[in-house]
Amino acid sequence: MRVFACGTCGRRLFFENSLCLACGSPQSFDPVEREVVVNDGSLPRCANVALIGCNWLADGPGRLCPSCALTAERPPADDTAAIEDLMGAEAAKRWLLFQLGELGLPVESAADREGGLEFRLLSSAYEHVTTGHASGVITLDLAEVDDAHREEIRAQMGEQYRTVLGHFRHEIGHYYWPIIVGGTELEDECRALFGDEREDYQAALQRHYEQGPRADWMDAHVSAYATMHPAEDWAETFAHLLHIRDSVQTAEAYDLRVAGATQPSVDAAPAAVLRSWLALMPALNGMARSLGLDDPYPFVLTQPVIEKLAFVDRAVREAAERATA
Repeated sequence: MRVFACGTCGRRLFFENSLCLACGSPQSFDPVEREVVVNDGSLPRCANVALIGCNWLADGPGRLCPSCALTAERPPADDTAAIEDLMGAEAAKRWLLFQLGELGLPVESAADREGGLEFRLLSSAYEHVTTGHASGVITLDLAEVDDAHREEIRAQMGEQYRTVLGHFRHEIGHYYWPIIVGGTELEDECRALFGDEREDYQAALQRHYEQGPRADWMDAHVSAYATMHPAEDWAETFAHLLHIRDSVQTAEAYDLRVAGATQPSVDAAPAAVLRSWLALMPALNGMARSLGLDDPYPFVLTQPVIEKLAFVDRAVREAAERATA
């Protein structure tokens, strides 16, 4: 994430800011200019500003911003508990969409084309909700916003890492596979690395939950869940690349340096980004341990995993170049 500055006093702002805490100037994020800007009320705020505290601008009064407009289904406004969870989910979605823009990946809504992107953010308090992706539709169980619930599920599943933003990054990986890999010259190379995504998914799912991952899954996969099916290996690796690219950009924005390491650059070649991350990772974990916290990055990147990450990074860069062209 980039660092932003107040247009009134120049003090540092965060992506989520709707107010400069130094001078009190109201702020909004402009999705066209991709900057946090001073908003004295003359710029149209998202229609969801009162409901969920969205700080993005819309293209006209009373309209939704580009992020909120992608939400096709959500709880009713009078469901206060679900709306509180929706606030957290929408904040994570805005972060995701900002990063996709930084990477140059195209975002087309269901209104733009068949199979385009849309979100269903629903509460499982009243109905069964399965988090996942299908034909451009990303569904999230809003219970995932609750820290206690999410930690309970993480422990049950034996996962190293589980966040709302992580869910979105994983599911958007499924969305992008047919866009940036399927039907391109990268398809065969992808299958050689990850396996054939045409493998029977339901059979693989049943096998995974009956037998669990192989004991040596860490040798070639970024997570245990990545062993379930080649499509999940791709999505897990895609999500992990987004974790890395975002973290490296943040380090660059704050001028964080590690002794003996190359200065991180999110615009560098895939190998350079990964080298920067491998240098930053121990420092990040060490800082957390100094605060008495668990490692925020509890992963070991083996050479096969690094090769997969480099491939996904290359696919993302080439897709961004095609979108620009």
